[in-house]
Amino acid sequence: MKAIKRNDALNWVASSDSATYPPKADELAEVTANFRQYLLGWDTAKRAEDGLDLFSSGITAMQFNGVVRVRSLEAVEQTVATARMRLAGIPWWWWVGPDSPKGTSAALTSQGAVLLAAMPLMVRPLDGDASSYGYNIEARGGSGALGEGPDGLSVEVVEGLGRLTELVDVYTKSMGIPADLAADVVRAEAAREDNTDVIRLAAVLDGRIVGTTVVITTHRTAGVFIVHVAEAQRRRGIGGALTAAALRVGRERGMRRAALIASPAGEALYRNFGFTVVSEYQLFAVPAV
Repeated sequence: MKAIKRNDALNWVASSDSATYPPKADELAEVTANFRQYLLGWDTAKRAEDGLDLFSSGITAMQFNGVVRVRSLEAVEQTVATARMRLAGIPWWWWVGPDSPKGTSAALTSQGAVLLAAMPLMVRPLDGDASSYGYNIEARGGSGALGEGPDGLSVEVVEGLGRLTELVDVYTKSMGIPADLAADVVRAEAAREDNTDVIRLAAVLDGRIVGTTVVITTHRTAGVFIVHVAEAQRRRGIGGALTAAALRVGRERGMRRAALIASPAGEALYRNFGFTVVSEYQLFAVPAV
């Protein structure tokens, strides 16, 4: 794996401009297009039918199946019935974000859907010197500065099936996905048709992967996904090191902005890196009938 390690400029913090970054409508559309591509990429069929953008990976874990967007609410009862039929037999979520028609949440609730979570959509511009994002090719962690992890930590680009398998093992365990599904997730990762747009990063300590993130660089946006740290290694700055590395990758690939959906535990960290909340995504469960 190629290492992405600490740069001298580790005291980088968000500027006041980036902390109040308000994306325009076309910029927000690029962010949501990036997110749709990442989620739809779990299903190589790229299903878009009956006004639905949905994906079915074949993995029996809800994180890898679902509806990304409904395009119209004119026949919502039939649309929900179509989603139920197409995704029958596997667990799945329905995502409602800023690219969904106004009133989608209420329409789903009227059809029996249950709100599971509301998560902030956060964005940060990627202007300025890429070296200010924390990790570069030359050094390792240890100083305790923002964007650095514990002494000896490196952030590396994942290459090869063996390292991909280890990466998946770490993040599926952190996500609570059964261990017997990990091999299916590895196959789905390797089969993505957009893998040229995807950069998988591993936080490595003592030769072992202890943290993960995945960056997809499309639509002028570096979408940051799968930020997970092994339970025994949490609260050591590893999540920050991965975030800094993801920002640098996005800048080096010429992206205009970085974007992510934050967990409650991660929102404060991302604010320290200059991300600001611009919208939210809601997750719904749609019971079978």
